[in-house]
Amino acid sequence: MANNRKRNRRDQDHRSNQNRDHSRSPDPNHNRVNHQSPKGKQPVFASYIDTPNLPPKVKILCEIIANTPSLELDRSLDDTAIRVSTEDVEDVLKLSYAYPAAAVKFFRWAGYQLDDRHSPYAWNLIIDMLGKHCLFDAMWDAIKSMKQEGMLSLATFASVFGSYVMADKVKDAVAAFGVMEQYGCVADVVALNSLFSAICRDGKTVDARDFLNTLRSRIKPDADTYAILLEGWEKEQDAVNARETFDEMVFQTGWDPNNFSAYDSFLNALLNGSGGLKEAMKFFVILKGKKCYPGIRFFKAALKECAMIGDVKAGKLLWDYMSVQNDCKPDVELYNSIIYLYTFDQDVDLAGRTLDEMVFKGVFPDSESYNILFQFLIKTRNFREAQPIFTEMVKNEFVPTHASCCLAVGLFIEAGVPYTAIRVWKCMIENYDYDLEEAGNVLVGGLRDLNRVPEAVKYADDMLDRGIKLASTTLARLRQGLAKAGKGSVYDELLKKWKLQEVSCS
Repeated sequence: MANNRKRNRRDQDHRSNQNRDHSRSPDPNHNRVNHQSPKGKQPVFASYIDTPNLPPKVKILCEIIANTPSLELDRSLDDTAIRVSTEDVEDVLKLSYAYPAAAVKFFRWAGYQLDDRHSPYAWNLIIDMLGKHCLFDAMWDAIKSMKQEGMLSLATFASVFGSYVMADKVKDAVAAFGVMEQYGCVADVVALNSLFSAICRDGKTVDARDFLNTLRSRIKPDADTYAILLEGWEKEQDAVNARETFDEMVFQTGWDPNNFSAYDSFLNALLNGSGGLKEAMKFFVILKGKKCYPGIRFFKAALKECAMIGDVKAGKLLWDYMSVQNDCKPDVELYNSIIYLYTFDQDVDLAGRTLDEMVFKGVFPDSESYNILFQFLIKTRNFREAQPIFTEMVKNEFVPTHASCCLAVGLFIEAGVPYTAIRVWKCMIENYDYDLEEAGNVLVGGLRDLNRVPEAVKYADDMLDRGIKLASTTLARLRQGLAKAGKGSVYDELLKKWKLQEVSCS
């Protein structure tokens, strides 16, 4: 999976001699609420107002930064008599992204208390904050100060790359990569991967690919490089370029079973391309032959596609080989897809066993799991199997769909099991308040035909009380049954209610 990949770029802070926690780069999404590229639109940043359980002094400092005019800021901060630690500075900066000028002044003010010994992480927050506001001149001034302090790391440039790309300045991000060596940071494949992550994350994978073509004589791409590109092509649903990058990856780095995130992205890109499932399965078989498997995302997407188009063969192949991947534990969504495919293949035994297997594997069926099987059993008129499934799903507080309830009432009546038909009807009126007329009339008429006239009358009367229309044909059938039983007065009461309902509806 993409989010599980252990990329070399995550070890970037080892380049610096600083503490690992402090040299980290701000998360590209940490301070943005809307997570949108700021093309013509300023992003919304996290605020102390929306952050619960803040330490009192952090909250006070954030309030001052947010609400104090620039010329009065230093005096207001002094008046608090608050002493800050490096951690306090980091916490305040993380919640002050919306006020870059004031945050920078606070940073300088705090520096007097700390003898200008800010943590590398606090410096990186300043760099990130200025970059996110497109204050690039100020950002580079801060970078020069960091260089003088010996605090620059790849984490710093990762933030720079992200800010430029978000501002639709990919060329500037590439230029920043080009000057890394001048600032004492190694511009190698790990740094390149950091740059590509920012570019591809923003939907500009073609720019990353084009830049890579100019660097081949200086930097050799690694498996991570190709995985990042493939993630980009997947996001942009570009199967053609994904195929080219995949072929190059295999040629340059070979087959690596541990590179499942790259295979995941590649197959997902094919799945969303013009070749669809057929093309994705073709390459899945090739990968399988090399003992290389994708991650869970592809299995989910592909099995869902198999279920949509009814490709049982492909679905079973995927399901069988998914168990080979230790990281691909089926969840309820995957189980639902395979259960649907088994029902599509008319294999009720296998569908039922798979439903039972879920619990033993620690995956609990949801409403869709039961409904898939119950609907299939109802449509195939398999009332014997449908009865226990209905009982189990209701016991687990799941409700059949409205359509399944309508069909089930009729099926159980025809099968001569009115008790279950009544249970389905009760479930239906408890959970649905629309389109109840058809099922209600089927139940009442069916009970009458099964010589259960008292029960037929009971549910007919209840329908009228609930405002559910009782058909005149159903009422006529009840009249015949009640007449035979010598209970004409019961019919008269029903008729009176029925006429009142007809008048109120007219």
